[in-house]
Amino acid sequence: MVANQLENLVQRWRTTEDFVPEDHELFLNAGHTCIAQGDYTQLLDFIKEEANQHIVRSMGSGLLPALVNEVLRKDRNPANCQAILNQLVQICSVKELLDILLQQVEEDTDPNAIADTITVLMPLIQSVFQLKNTIITHFLFLPVPYSHKQEQEDVYRLCRCCTAVLTFVQPFVQEVKNQDTYSVATKLRAALLKFLMSSLREPLQLDREVNMTEISPLWNFATEIMAILAVIQQSLPKILFYRPLRGKEDTISEKDAFHLNESRACMAYLLFVQLITIQVFPAVFSPVFVLQCNMEYINLLLSRCNFNNWCILGEIKCLLFLTTVLIYKRTVVICSQNLITFMTDYPIQHLVRGKSLVVYQLFIEKLNGEAKHTFFRYGTSHHAGVESIIIKNIKNQMERSYEDSWFEGTPLISLLRETLILPKGHETDLLHGMDRVMESLNLLRYLLIQERKFSNVIWTDLCHIADSYTKLLRLCLSMSKSYYGTELKRHREDKKIKTKGNTCFVLQCALVTYDLLESLVVHIEEINEDSQK
Repeated sequence: MVANQLENLVQRWRTTEDFVPEDHELFLNAGHTCIAQGDYTQLLDFIKEEANQHIVRSMGSGLLPALVNEVLRKDRNPANCQAILNQLVQICSVKELLDILLQQVEEDTDPNAIADTITVLMPLIQSVFQLKNTIITHFLFLPVPYSHKQEQEDVYRLCRCCTAVLTFVQPFVQEVKNQDTYSVATKLRAALLKFLMSSLREPLQLDREVNMTEISPLWNFATEIMAILAVIQQSLPKILFYRPLRGKEDTISEKDAFHLNESRACMAYLLFVQLITIQVFPAVFSPVFVLQCNMEYINLLLSRCNFNNWCILGEIKCLLFLTTVLIYKRTVVICSQNLITFMTDYPIQHLVRGKSLVVYQLFIEKLNGEAKHTFFRYGTSHHAGVESIIIKNIKNQMERSYEDSWFEGTPLISLLRETLILPKGHETDLLHGMDRVMESLNLLRYLLIQERKFSNVIWTDLCHIADSYTKLLRLCLSMSKSYYGTELKRHREDKKIKTKGNTCFVLQCALVTYDLLESLVVHIEEINEDSQK
């Protein structure tokens, strides 16, 4: 740049943020002069100088067309021009860069020059995408609004950021739609896909349930992203089921692969639960296939340790409604374990327990007979409440045993031996495990009054199981009643204990509960004795 002519002007630019049209014209004239004269080094030094960054950020993008033309000329060394272009991409406004780069593609209609233009511009466009992706990763630090009111207030401006993302991406979408050159459309489409999937993961996150009944920025964002994927002719099944984001020669870190799976999981939720763009999802895929392919995404979202994504339970429920049979596989086991974690460890239980129970029950019902049998034996939990659900489901399945041979005869006996037990024998805490014990007695009563349904051999085994269980339960009850009775007597006699009233009440309630349980055991024993006469 001619120092004598522009030194005073540059000094003024360095002390102001407000540039008038005359400033832009002077800057571009000076820059074009440097380019025309081949004075690339001085121009590059000016652009890289820290004191000039805000000048370049405001006015530098106008130099792009001239620099691109220089790179395309065959009689010049493009290395320095390319270096200047790379610097401008890092400094200038993303929106201005996009407008100018895409305009360059549109204006070059010479068949002999199109390929060279694409070769020069695509790395620059991809750099802009990478820059924007870096910005998007910062969305992770913005708190997600958890209510419609918070979303409207938008204190941390996350919703405005989502709107800005949609504005940013529109020129690219239009270019893909209008572009006739296959290589351009393919590269741009691939870059768009990665950008959109990253956008699904970071701003949306699914930490708050997107509600289609509320017109909101988050709902609009989710809808637009899914619609754009369809518009740019991306196959939704390929994205979800066939992992198209990696080429054969690509290498990808474990962290990046996990992030891609999180993006796919968010996409699956929007597609199959919120039904966004479901009308373009091919109907040729069977419900069983769709469910099996989505189990990985369900497990991924359920396994997030912050529990903020409890709304994803709806995805499992919706997907389970799609199918009538679920095969017992590793992903199914993991899913059931994650559901159990939600039911037992969720910090705000009143919000999620009811919903978890509904999904868990639906999950069980969708297993086929063999899978149910295996799941009831090995896929349970040490939590008494969860185990009571399993035992109740065994009874329910017995009522429909004519539908499946896995719940009659020898398979039934093997299942009962695994489930009608006290986990710690006579030392079992009956109060803690009351749900399980009550359901076990209910199941035994049902089985014993169904004498005519069983063969002699099976009936003998069933009576033996009932007899062993009730005898162990009686021993456990005797020890528990003795302990609580002794404690109650001691507390009544010890007048120095400040908590005497509350403690005695708790102990008395425990003894009443044990008496009730003992009466049920006696009833089961009487049924067993009568049936064997």
